[in-house]
Amino acid sequence: MTGSTRTETVRPADTVPPGLPGLDPRYSHVLTDAHGGSWHYLDNGPALAALGTQPVGTVLAVHGNPTWSYLWRRLVTDAVDAAAQGGPAWRVVAVDQLEMGLSQRTGEHRPLARRVADLGAFTDALGLAGPVVTLGHDWGGVVSLGWAVDHPDLLAGVALLNTAVHQPDDAPLPAPLRLALAGPVHRLGTRTTRAFLDTTLALARPRLPADVAQAYRLPYLTADERDGIEGFVADIPVDDAHPSAPELARVAAGVAALEVPAVLLWGPHDPIFSDRYLDDLVRRLPHAHVHRFADAGHLVAEDADWTPAVLRFLSGVPLGVLPAKGSGADAPHARGAVAAARAGSEFVPLWAGLDARAAEELPAVLDMGVTDADGTPRAVSWRALDRQVRRVAAGLHGIGVRRGDRVSLLVEPGPTLTALVYACLRIGAVVVVADAGLGVRGLTRAQRGAWPRFVVAQRKGLAAARALGWPGVRISAEPLAPAVRRALGVAHELVDVARAGEGRALPPEPGPQDEAAVLFTSGSTGPAKGVVYRHAELSALRDALAAHFDVGPDTGLVTGFAPFALLGPALGTRSVTPRMDVSSPRTLTARAVADAVRASDARIVFLSPAAILNVVGTADALDGADRAALGRVGTFLSTGAPISADLLGSAAELMPAATAHTPYGMTECLLVTDVTLDGIREAAGSPDAGVCVGTPVGGAEVLVSALDADGAATGEPSSAPGVLGEVLVRAGHLKERYDRLWLTDLAAERDTPPGRWHRTGDVGHLDDQGRLWIEGRLAHVLRTADGPLAPVGPEQHVERVPAVRRAAVVGVGPAGVQQPVAVVETVTGVRRPGPAPEGLAAEVRAASPVRLAAVLVVPRMPTDVRHNSKIDRGRLAAWADRALTGGRLGAP
Repeated sequence: MTGSTRTETVRPADTVPPGLPGLDPRYSHVLTDAHGGSWHYLDNGPALAALGTQPVGTVLAVHGNPTWSYLWRRLVTDAVDAAAQGGPAWRVVAVDQLEMGLSQRTGEHRPLARRVADLGAFTDALGLAGPVVTLGHDWGGVVSLGWAVDHPDLLAGVALLNTAVHQPDDAPLPAPLRLALAGPVHRLGTRTTRAFLDTTLALARPRLPADVAQAYRLPYLTADERDGIEGFVADIPVDDAHPSAPELARVAAGVAALEVPAVLLWGPHDPIFSDRYLDDLVRRLPHAHVHRFADAGHLVAEDADWTPAVLRFLSGVPLGVLPAKGSGADAPHARGAVAAARAGSEFVPLWAGLDARAAEELPAVLDMGVTDADGTPRAVSWRALDRQVRRVAAGLHGIGVRRGDRVSLLVEPGPTLTALVYACLRIGAVVVVADAGLGVRGLTRAQRGAWPRFVVAQRKGLAAARALGWPGVRISAEPLAPAVRRALGVAHELVDVARAGEGRALPPEPGPQDEAAVLFTSGSTGPAKGVVYRHAELSALRDALAAHFDVGPDTGLVTGFAPFALLGPALGTRSVTPRMDVSSPRTLTARAVADAVRASDARIVFLSPAAILNVVGTADALDGADRAALGRVGTFLSTGAPISADLLGSAAELMPAATAHTPYGMTECLLVTDVTLDGIREAAGSPDAGVCVGTPVGGAEVLVSALDADGAATGEPSSAPGVLGEVLVRAGHLKERYDRLWLTDLAAERDTPPGRWHRTGDVGHLDDQGRLWIEGRLAHVLRTADGPLAPVGPEQHVERVPAVRRAAVVGVGPAGVQQPVAVVETVTGVRRPGPAPEGLAAEVRAASPVRLAAVLVVPRMPTDVRHNSKIDRGRLAAWADRALTGGRLGAP
């Protein structure tokens, strides 16, 4: 217990009027400190006492400018509800800073150092005892962190919503703050009028209800009551000469030394505290849990369902001896060490394959886009590749790229990209890879989410980075004219970086626990997510691929599947990407594959299902030499999405000597199971529904969590055959975590067995031979009156109707009584979407193993952004529901 002078009274109810949305007046209190300061605050302590519950600790919540303690009303209430349900009882004290909210107006200016001291005086007067978790938003985040730094004996953790403790030298102050600080605007916008207040409230996503917005305005109805808003804005340190700059620097340095658990909850659509400031906080608190609420903005406490995240965090805060920074089972380095142990007792880095062949003049990477005078594709030898990797690595280090720095690579596959990837990995930089197929919006979300410090790109990527404001120091992967370089904001050219790195020593290599890459998912089941891999997991993936597919120095790889395009050097074998638009796999032709195979003499071909569709469709263009080259392929893989036996068989006919495989995996675990074309054909005689994807390989394990009557995966994970449920996977090459999506990580690891498992979101079952059958996505399971129904099995039956090219079975109606509806794309095509012709509908109903409420036709199935083999069932379901309830029959 600290402090001794304490006077506390309950504020009269007419000061905090009843009826403020979400705020019970009984939580409102007033405290007068030893210096005469009168503080208003919310406190759920009496409510916990009424439950007969002793708090395990206190959350000290501090608002920013121009909000007040009303910001924290949900947490005050939800913490009581959680305690009433048997959870840990956390007292929440949400204070109004002096000059703000319903606290006293003293008329005095309160710079940052004084506000930090004020908060200490308040907690002294309150007699606040530890353990304490601070919680802050906006400039209240800095004040709360100042208190945290000054009270290490009481501190148990820190939680932050959008805030900042440092303004980088190379970035201007956010535009809204520059405007608010402008001489003629400052007083007019912050005190004379409500402009600053109303502008802040307008940042809510979605718009605040009128009564909630009015509740925020309650303490600031007159100019005198807004004096604190004006002073708070004036106290923003715009540069090192500002009077509050030393205190901000002191707090920032203190934050980096904190050794308590931390959580950062962020709204990325914030024009003031952008992800730039989140990145800075992550660097100071590398052990923090981080979650970005994709649609939230500055007022994240209003925009997102954030209180469960705080309560979840609080439940894990140790209340005894505090852990050292980065310790514990969930700390990044500890988790990486576990991954390294799974990968094997001796860590072999990803670049070991390149090192082993560094003296050879044999081809390592071929560039199908650059040819010699005789038309031969340019080949980069192992010796040349090793030299370039070392030059680029040293050059990048020379311009400031350090271990842990994120480097986004927007470069087409080929020797340049290969050299960049291995150069970054050698110096411990984290490679950020987002497929151009995500589109402008998806790429922007990915770049801002990962927040790289550097971006290496070709002209098209540089133009996008400039136009869309993507973060990162820009490095051009190709020479540019000076005027173009200036226009695109390019700081360096790769050729100069490599030249500067010639002969320079490399820094120490990263270890297995260090982050290596952030790979973005396809976005086919929601916004694309960054998946973090450490060096241990990437090395384990290399080993699994090498062992299962028998990859050796003489194998050679042709890969039109982006995730595997860069593994050639790691596997110690030559590699080539066929001529294609990598952002659109459907541009790959059979002739391009044959050219790549012939140039590289490769024995393994990796393709995606979307690419295979066009390869098969353009096979007529192959000549005898092309077919002879393809006839030397020994292994053919379709990777990226399930594929039908017919399509796989058609591709295999082009490579008659190859064993055709279709591995199952996802960005989170790129290799889980595998099945050959012969295995698929053998399984075709089974009564099992779904797509057979084979048995686990590469040390992977698979379990299934059974679906309950509501379609939720609640069953104990098991390997029992014939159980429909969510697929869980584990492997040495399983991803480390999602990037800055802590709550998504928790969901993916919910109710899993000991060890680190991942809930895939796929549904299916294991058969009595241990083979996995995929039957759709968990989000697409129909919730019928007869129980959960996975869509893929019925779809397969419908697709046996000769007139049907593709089918989707979706549910319409309320959950629990949904009715199955078949939506089909016909072989001959239709001009307009709508009810299927009577004859076709009858055939489809006869083929379906479930009773269909309707059969609809569409000209073309909607598919996801990258895999045109993946039907967007969610979009189809919404369209079918509209179509059957009298809505407009536009294209889905």
